[in-house]
Amino acid sequence: MADAVAPSGNPVLSPSGLPYGLPDFASLTDDHYLPAYDAAFAEHLAEVDAIASDPEPATFGNTVEALELAGRSLARANGIFFNVEGPDSNPRRAEIAQRLAVRLTEHGNAIAMNADLFARIRSVYEQRDALGLSQAQLRLTEQRYRDAVRAGAALDDDGQALMREWSGRLATLTTEFGQHLLDETNASAVFAADIEELDGLSAGEIAAASRAAQAQGHTDGYLITLELPTSQASVAKLTRSDVRRRVFEASMNRCARGGEHDTREMIREIVELRARRARLLGYVDHAAYVIDEETAPDPQAAADLLAELGASAMAVGRSEIERLAAHAGTELQPWDVTFALAADQRSGAAESSAHIPDISEFESYCELESVLADGVFAAANTLYGLSFTERTDLVGYHPDVRIWEVFSGDRGIGLFLGDFYARPSKRGGAWMNNIVDQSRALDAAPIIVNVANLTKPEPGEACLLTIDQLMTIFHEFGHALHGLLSDVDYPSQSGTSVPRDFVEFPSQVNEMWALHPEVVAGYATHHRTGEPAPAALVDAVRAATDTDTAHSTVEYLAAAALDLAWHRLDPEEVPTDVLAFEEKALSEAGLASSLIPPRYRTTYFNHVFGGGYSSAYYSYIWSEVLDAETEQWFLAGGGLDRDLGRQFVDSVLSVGDSVDQVDAHARMLGHRARIEPLLTRLGLATTGA
Repeated sequence: MADAVAPSGNPVLSPSGLPYGLPDFASLTDDHYLPAYDAAFAEHLAEVDAIASDPEPATFGNTVEALELAGRSLARANGIFFNVEGPDSNPRRAEIAQRLAVRLTEHGNAIAMNADLFARIRSVYEQRDALGLSQAQLRLTEQRYRDAVRAGAALDDDGQALMREWSGRLATLTTEFGQHLLDETNASAVFAADIEELDGLSAGEIAAASRAAQAQGHTDGYLITLELPTSQASVAKLTRSDVRRRVFEASMNRCARGGEHDTREMIREIVELRARRARLLGYVDHAAYVIDEETAPDPQAAADLLAELGASAMAVGRSEIERLAAHAGTELQPWDVTFALAADQRSGAAESSAHIPDISEFESYCELESVLADGVFAAANTLYGLSFTERTDLVGYHPDVRIWEVFSGDRGIGLFLGDFYARPSKRGGAWMNNIVDQSRALDAAPIIVNVANLTKPEPGEACLLTIDQLMTIFHEFGHALHGLLSDVDYPSQSGTSVPRDFVEFPSQVNEMWALHPEVVAGYATHHRTGEPAPAALVDAVRAATDTDTAHSTVEYLAAAALDLAWHRLDPEEVPTDVLAFEEKALSEAGLASSLIPPRYRTTYFNHVFGGGYSSAYYSYIWSEVLDAETEQWFLAGGGLDRDLGRQFVDSVLSVGDSVDQVDAHARMLGHRARIEPLLTRLGLATTGA
């Protein structure tokens, strides 16, 4: 390892002089990170000690607000490192992430369990109603108190010692889980020696499979790489059932094959430690501990929603598969289902004699550059008055990263980074992150990142998006808008810093514009001829996406049910056999199906065991209740309308966690969101759900 770089002049911590404080990625090396963290930890602890030992009586300003604004160097280091390590890992960064997982946890514990600091926070909290605080200040005070209690500040010495031990171990395990999954996913790629095995894939996908094989040391042949969910896009396209089976089984068996990347023992330990921590803090289980901070009232409410939807979705799913099997003229195997669904969409399911265009042809009209400029950005301009100027003079953390300056009218409000292409160093999936959180108190403008895993085209070729990828680009940009349009005082209340079961709502709303007539007319032109997409094709795509398939609904509900099942266990109930428990949990939830596996099986459920969605994966469907009703609100008011956009910004996108989000949304609608619009969207409204 190279010698460590001294903190003085360290580009992680030093002002870069670049627009909006963009980090100087061109000057960063992996040897800068740990020395920067050493300095940032020490600085933050000194700031906290000064707050805790202040001889003046505790006030909002000298305690809660001072604590909120402390630790800026640490926040900067986190914003840089974890926005590099996730999409562009390497062995050194993985090692640093593992070390930081423990150190960050220990650092957080040292602050949360500082008795003098907690006494001051509690003093402000107990006086909060008499202090004349603004709504944002009151929420911040209450949140800081709850955070401290949930971190163990109110426990005795023995309890705090256990909290330190368990939280440190959990930090190690969850970081290792993500690293094991990345390595296992790369190792599980399916090799095909003959191009005939890839029949059904596009020329670009075949070229990418060839590049992947060469990158893994093969002199010829093709490597079908895996995506994060169970269902693989390639399985929906490959015409040979034997190849589909190989890819499907490689996906299903990840991290459960034995060997160094098997995650089953790790999962058992994570579940047990989470359960013990919850019990120590006075909660019945980990799900209760997590959902206590969400908008759902309790775990049973989340489970009831899953059950309400699950029974109907399974009934519709069985009918859907019976119809697909009849249409195919053969019994379907698990690896045939998504292929049959895709063929069904292309052909119109043979239930109608009317000709329905092959919706897969829509890919030719969904070129990434056009979708971004004339779709995603154009919709944001119409709705919110935003414009985007690409800054080719600025450098991202990887050569594939592109940077745009974002304007509201003539005023620059932040930077948007797009990192769209897959690579072996990038974890699977798509996500949004903040490098810098917006904050008026800190005079900080947001720097927001969207990450995806699209197949990189050959030089000179277009990157064409499937319908699912198109929706993902709009979805993740909805998160980006939540960050870019934030307008709050305090960084911890900025943008997407809201409950997990609310955070997906704005991004789900943004999906509605992907196929809106005004938006489609802007981007949907043929990547070679420039001709607009035929109206009949656009109508067919819209019809196919207006109602989710029962398959996708069951996939999701099964994963959400698994998450809750694991995290409602007592410590003594953690099973020895992970896969047997998974089967039992799905059966008890009424969501067991050999033909429709969960979107994520336990062993590669990164949202839950490597990320921040434990006991909260239900949040996607909980948020979708808000989304479905909001879509109707937009359409009833005229759709892509600037005044409606302003109301949505004022009520949702700008306020972050400075207000009660559900109340603000209800005021915008004029009532609390109801479930009926979601049932209609899911095709369950007539099934008695």
